[in-house]
Amino acid sequence: MSNDSAALDALRAMLLDQLDRIDELVDDLTRDLPLPIGTFRPDAESNSICWLVWHQSRVLDDHGADLLGSLQAWTDGGWYDELGLPFPKSATGYGQSADDVAAVAVSGEKLAGYHHDVTGRLRSYLHGVDVPELARVVDERWDPPVTAAVRLVSMFGDSLQHLGQAAYVRGIAERAGLG
Repeated sequence: MSNDSAALDALRAMLLDQLDRIDELVDDLTRDLPLPIGTFRPDAESNSICWLVWHQSRVLDDHGADLLGSLQAWTDGGWYDELGLPFPKSATGYGQSADDVAAVAVSGEKLAGYHHDVTGRLRSYLHGVDVPELARVVDERWDPPVTAAVRLVSMFGDSLQHLGQAAYVRGIAERAGLG
């Protein structure tokens, strides 16, 4: 095995490990999630666990489908209908109002199902990713243009941030005796 091949294998393993860690966080947040905790918001302008998990999954789905050149699990996998949220199919959570956040009252099981459909698709992509793919420019609206590698780092960082927020909200809700 060449050094380049070993390095690419290590890079793939690192990306897949990061995705596994995101899956574990979602599983921890959604397992046995009572709706009063899932929809709890520390104040009227805060995000709930349900909204945060849905939003990070939508962004992974939207950006991931763009990387893959495929349809999104949200529509292609039937999750738009399954979750029944009162948003347009194109909604990812960006720019949503406090009322929109309050409208996301979905079971942990459904949120986890959607999330795992999304990450399953990304996992297949990551198994085959190579150096030319990682260097491919996927968004020229930025300076410098965004490559697939930068997009992946951004997606994973965004997910970790939102899931950390959700874990914090869950702690507050549980200490408040909700559930």
